[in-house]
Amino acid sequence: MPLFDNLANQAARSLGNAAKNAANSAARNTAHNVSQAAAGGLRNLQNKRETVTFQALPQSVAELQALPQAGLASPYGTAALAIAALCAYEQNPQAVVEMLNFLRGPRPLTPHDVQFLRDRLQGKTYKTFSFFAGATPQNNYTPVQPYRVTVFDNPHSWVSEDSSQSSAGPAQYARLLMQSSGADSPRFIMMRLKPSTGQWFLWEHQLLPDIRVPAAADAWT
Repeated sequence: MPLFDNLANQAARSLGNAAKNAANSAARNTAHNVSQAAAGGLRNLQNKRETVTFQALPQSVAELQALPQAGLASPYGTAALAIAALCAYEQNPQAVVEMLNFLRGPRPLTPHDVQFLRDRLQGKTYKTFSFFAGATPQNNYTPVQPYRVTVFDNPHSWVSEDSSQSSAGPAQYARLLMQSSGADSPRFIMMRLKPSTGQWFLWEHQLLPDIRVPAAADAWT
């Protein structure tokens, strides 16, 4: 009978739509829970300061790779290696590019990135030394030795990004901080986790804006 057939078809469609909606909702909830779990794991790492000590600063990628932090198991260690590598720019810009490419892993520097380094560091390598203990504008940013740099986080440092296209799931980032003695506010440096190896690779940074000039370059001292 047509009336009963129509009722039966409507009921079937309603049941199908309900099942589809339930499946979609479950999928969304699962993705949300995975994201929240990842973010929760990252948040457990908050409120940490780590000081890394270098007996000497690396002058080549081979010297960088020989350092204990070169396994990149810690985002704090990767951050410290990045600033140590940048200090060699005045002596050997190409070596700095090679060291940063090692720290960046699957995402090497672009020609634009290399030009950015040149623009920010040529004649101003003191910016990189300003992150080390003992360096001040008054002493021309001369660190005490051994070289010590402190890396720290804040409540916004640990990020799990759902929109990542990676098959490994949400991308996990560590947006850490370092204090330059020539700046009023800390500068950030971000690492990204590669889940298959457990390594934290350099992703981006804002370490190189201008700071107070060293005393030797200050016409008013």
